[in-house]
Amino acid sequence: MNEAETLGACIARAQEALRAHGIEGEIVVADSSTDESPAIARRMGARVVRVEERGYGHALMQGIAQSRGRYVIMGDADLSCDFGEVPRFVEKLREGFELVQGCRLPSGGGRVLPRAMPLLHRFLGNPLFSFLARWWFGARIHDINCGYRGFVVDLPRRLALRCTGMEFASEMIIKASLMGARMTEIPITLHPDGRTVHPPHLRTFRDGWRTLRFYLMYSPRWLFVVPGGALVLVGLTGLAIVLSGAVSVDLHRGISSLLLSCLAILVGFQAVWLGFFTHTFAIEEGLVPKDPAYARIFDFVNLERGLMAGAAATIAGAALILAGWLGRPGQGTSAEDYLPVIQFMVPGTTLVALGVQTVLSSFFASILGVRRK
Repeated sequence: MNEAETLGACIARAQEALRAHGIEGEIVVADSSTDESPAIARRMGARVVRVEERGYGHALMQGIAQSRGRYVIMGDADLSCDFGEVPRFVEKLREGFELVQGCRLPSGGGRVLPRAMPLLHRFLGNPLFSFLARWWFGARIHDINCGYRGFVVDLPRRLALRCTGMEFASEMIIKASLMGARMTEIPITLHPDGRTVHPPHLRTFRDGWRTLRFYLMYSPRWLFVVPGGALVLVGLTGLAIVLSGAVSVDLHRGISSLLLSCLAILVGFQAVWLGFFTHTFAIEEGLVPKDPAYARIFDFVNLERGLMAGAAATIAGAALILAGWLGRPGQGTSAEDYLPVIQFMVPGTTLVALGVQTVLSSFFASILGVRRK
């Protein structure tokens, strides 16, 4: 979009690389400009794909969809990518890799020239997102946000890419990793962009948030299950401490701890169920591949077992509530005399809530899994 300052030099560099290495290829410019970029591209022999929708992902998806080659090498038209390195990507693709990712960061052998990357991106944003991609999704790369990469032309279709903004680059790597695509990384040099008439299209905090949001949506384990499981564990620990009397506390702190522990259990339990629902939906929609371990869990935690567990929790909770209701406070009239009643009623109501949630959630999970069966 509006790269008339630098587009011509990028096209010339790509053409030179193709000629020098005997590579038969075309240069496709996915364009949504209001400046002279389309005219420059056509004049230099590139094929222009007009993209009406705004967004980095929109431009790339439409450009890739209309590419006619066996391989696609994509890069930004702002002179930050040296298109003279195209043959290196092609060489790796010819070796059988489906995705060849460029790496600008020194951790992966790359090089960032002075003023080529903001310090916040270089030392925090890119390393952090790349680390999370390796940890959460098993992506063996060091620079997930590098837009200079090559891939077989049908890979985006097989990955069913959907993101229309800057997170498109991360989506491709994450999905390729989840789907088991053969992927490698090559070090490249990042140059300062050649723009002077307008700032970069990337917006640090807006696009950083969108990328983090995408990571979380594609990892229900870290968005729901891990935090939820931690809350349940904290709540059960607090409940055990308060009810056992292992720690001596006054009435106010005792009741507060009891309520907070039960709240943590309820919220955490609901988060774990949401993670289960999200993963089921993602599998059914083809967003993530089928997971044998998850399939075994789904087969074990079926509707009938869920109903039985929910009913058992509801009955146990109702019994505790009844015991608290029928109980009598001590002879005195102080608040301490009602503590035994509270110790029955609060866990009892929590168990009833958990039981009802389990029954309803079991039905919902069974509905989500209908197509799977």
